[in-house]
Parts: sequence; C-alpha cells; structure tokens
Amino acid sequence: MEFKAILKSPQKLAINEAIRTARFVRNKVLRFWMDNRGVGKKELYRYNTQLRDDFGFVKDLNSHACQASVENVERAIKRFFDNCKNKVPGKKGYPRFKKHSRSVEYKQSGWKLSPDKKSIKFTDKKGIGKVKLKGTW
Repeated sequence: MEFKAILKSPQKLAINEAIRTARFVRNKVLRFWMDNRGVGKKELYRYNTQLRDDFGFVKDLNSHACQASVENVERAIKRFFDNCKNKVPGKKGYPRFKKHSRSVEYKQSGWKLSPDKKSIKFTDKKGIGKVKLKGTW
C-alpha cells in the first residue's frame, strides 16, 4: 500500500516543525550520552522526560514520537558497540548528530486513520490536523 499526502501550507510547516523537534530530541539525548558515559536506557528516557519539562515545543510533540527519537539514539549506540566488539574492519560508526533529518516517527498514538482510509488525523499539539491521503489500499 502506498499513499501520497495532500498537504496545505500550514500543515507542511507543522510537519517540518515536528521533524525539527524530533531531531532536536535525538541530538540532545545523544549529547547527554556523550557527556555522561555509562548511562543506560532508563537514563536516556528520563532525560527525554526532562527535555519535555524544560522545552515547551518538545512537550507539543507526541510522547511516543519523542521516545522513537530516543530509540534511534539507543540503536545507534548499540550498533557502535556491537561493531567494536565484533572487530568490524574500518570505521565503527560512532553515533553522529543529525542535521538533515527528514522524518518523525509516530508509532501507536498521536494519529488516527479514518474508517474510509482516505485521511489521517494527527492528534498532538503541533497543529498538523487532518491530512488527505491519495492512493490505493
């Protein structure tokens, strides 16, 4: 199944803001890990919660989308250590900051598909709203 989103100009701006927020969370969590070596998964998620309290624009993004950004950092860290442990030749892939991220990941909540599957509604406070979908089911 493949769909194309038909967006209005304010929706494009809202989606770009959501992408920038997810990238901000990812980079801040990665910096937290770099500054505090030895922190585990729980501390990364706690820091994510702290970011939501400190920055209002992060609180506007759906909590699961923020957690998906933390999971991406976690996956990058794990891949780096696995490459080091398995002695993969060449560069080991040290986790990097992202400056050209193009996606935000809504997993279980934060969106609702219409019964006729022709639109999707985003329910977080970023203001994306209802997006029409064009394609075949």
